[in-house]
Amino acid sequence: MKNTLVAVVAVCLAVVPAFAESERLMFGGPTMGTTYHVRLVAESADVDVSGLQADIEALLAEIDRQMSTYRDDSELSRFNRAPADRWFAVSAATAKVVAAAQEISRKTDGALDVTVGPLLQLWHFGPDAATNVAAKADLPTDEMLKAARTHVGYEKLEVRLNPPALRKLTDRLEVDLSSIAPGYAVDRMAAILAEPGIDNFMVEIGGEVRTAGRRSDGKPWRVAIERPLVERREMQMALPLVDAAISTAGDYRKFFEHAGRRYSHIINPATGRPVEHSLASVTVVADTCIEADGWDTPLLVLGPERGFQCAKENGIAALFISRDKPREAARATPAWRERFEN
Repeated sequence: MKNTLVAVVAVCLAVVPAFAESERLMFGGPTMGTTYHVRLVAESADVDVSGLQADIEALLAEIDRQMSTYRDDSELSRFNRAPADRWFAVSAATAKVVAAAQEISRKTDGALDVTVGPLLQLWHFGPDAATNVAAKADLPTDEMLKAARTHVGYEKLEVRLNPPALRKLTDRLEVDLSSIAPGYAVDRMAAILAEPGIDNFMVEIGGEVRTAGRRSDGKPWRVAIERPLVERREMQMALPLVDAAISTAGDYRKFFEHAGRRYSHIINPATGRPVEHSLASVTVVADTCIEADGWDTPLLVLGPERGFQCAKENGIAALFISRDKPREAARATPAWRERFEN
């Protein structure tokens, strides 16, 4: 059964060099319409792997009950059906994720907008529509987009942390946290591993990655960034990642073609349409995965120039890859260069 809050998964792939199975522990499984994986260095024989896996899967099930838009009984789905102008009680976790998204929305002039769901639906990328759309799919008209945009806008959503609650300022406003909730879940997984004193691990959900410590050979965990190619998978570069998180947004894995034109799942809330610039992917590295996951998509929406400037102004370590540049070309922000040159 598909119970997921992820309509879009990141394109950052974890790459872990081989070393003796006795030196590491691995487990994973399905979650949020994708998969999760945990790799940790076995520092003692007393590591309770089955207990850790049970705790992590219980956590992921809880987050799904809170934030899924694929479950009618999730608290987010119930909020989406609720009337406007009333505070709707939610869990502290849901309020925290919405508050984090709203902060990024303000810093990016709405390029991140968790209320963009109606536009995703019109472009056949919502939870109730097939994401692999046939070439003959009808495209939304200007009138349809104009009507949908009256129910979209992060400024029409309010959140409070104590007591945790959400409030919509207009009816038919809906919240979809697929652009940031996986990162939050990764951070919570990391906290479960750190609590009993596990210092060296890598956790991942659908390409959202966070690492702690190092591999058993003392070297950093390594994470690969894909080259933004539609027809095949190639590695752009491999990064050493120590006590950090990474997330990539790209427009080259989820798209459909209509009348010889390609439409990606990356929607610009300002226009209601898929982005049309040359920027193909943005990778963000941060201390937490909720930050990395929250920033990559809006920077991609803003494009190669506005996005880069926004990342610089906010001190975001980001790598911008455009499809109109040579194979090796990638543009890094000062914060990215500082993090990896050191």
